[in-house]
Amino acid sequence: MKHLSASTILCWFLSTLAAPALAGPGHDHGDTPTATSGDGPQRLPDGSIRLPKAAQHQLDVRTLVVSKASLPRAFELPAEVRLDPDAGGRVQSVFGGRIERPASGLPVVGVAVKAGQVLAYVQPTIAPIDAANQRARLAELGAQRVQAVRHLERMQGLSDSVPQKEIDAALATLAIINGQMGALRERSPGNVAEREALRSPVSGVIAAANVVTGQVVEPREVLFEIVDPRRMLVEARAFDLEAARDIESATLLANGQALLLEYLGSARALREQSLPLTFRAKGDGLSALAVGQPIKVQVQTRKRIEGIPVPRSALVRSPANETIVWLKKGPELFVPQPVKVEPLDGERVMVVAGIEPGMRVVIQAASLVNQIR
Repeated sequence: MKHLSASTILCWFLSTLAAPALAGPGHDHGDTPTATSGDGPQRLPDGSIRLPKAAQHQLDVRTLVVSKASLPRAFELPAEVRLDPDAGGRVQSVFGGRIERPASGLPVVGVAVKAGQVLAYVQPTIAPIDAANQRARLAELGAQRVQAVRHLERMQGLSDSVPQKEIDAALATLAIINGQMGALRERSPGNVAEREALRSPVSGVIAAANVVTGQVVEPREVLFEIVDPRRMLVEARAFDLEAARDIESATLLANGQALLLEYLGSARALREQSLPLTFRAKGDGLSALAVGQPIKVQVQTRKRIEGIPVPRSALVRSPANETIVWLKKGPELFVPQPVKVEPLDGERVMVVAGIEPGMRVVIQAASLVNQIR
């Protein structure tokens, strides 16, 4: 009996160790998962993020203590890259004809050309009726030339009794007939000497080529377009005429870099209910863009706006599609903060509500922080 009692007691003790620990009636947490305490990035229940120092270094997180400033008010305008009329040009044929290749071949898009370089030839085409009229006219002039030569020979044979002025008149008549015949022969069908040479008006790069060998073109048809990539213009369209008269400076964000633009002036006539504004980039910043490419221009006015300037890289979108920034509240704690912004320039925006001076804002890798779940 004593042995059975000891065995029974041991089984009961083991069963109590294997049984789950309950919190008592009404407080059973047996199904609650055990909380983990890893060292990786974590999004906390309140929406903030715990980001260990090692993870911050790995993501290359950078922050900035922001301050208040008064800067020019800015707005964004749609714009296009335009051809500079002083540095680009178009090649057109004066009269229609057939395209012939030069000795160097027809240039293609992207090829650099020099001013005066022959790009192609246009061989004028003559209708059959025009060719027949030319031959008839040549025959008529040929007969007149025979008579003029005979008349001149008679005048020269009677030089002792004929005034010199009559001999000179006969010589002039023969010269006129010879000139007319020469001009008609030069314009006869198939005369290579009469080809029109299409030359590049400026040095630059072929932006458009609309010809092939043997193509028949019409007069005034644009065959080549040449641009200088280092000298192009930006044409913006302003719908607020009052703001367009208060422009102080402008920037263009292209290829990840902000280009400073020089304001040249505005038109005095509306185009499609907007006012065209012309800018020129300083340096060759527009060389990577194409003529006609749509872009956005940030225009700064003389009016000032107060707020907190931050880089555009600090702005991200929340799950509710709100514009937010991430504030660093502790060594490893980051908190999202909704903000209201206005455009400032190509690299910065002005926060007018949401944060205060002295706060530390994430300005680099904010999009990576925003993706932590």
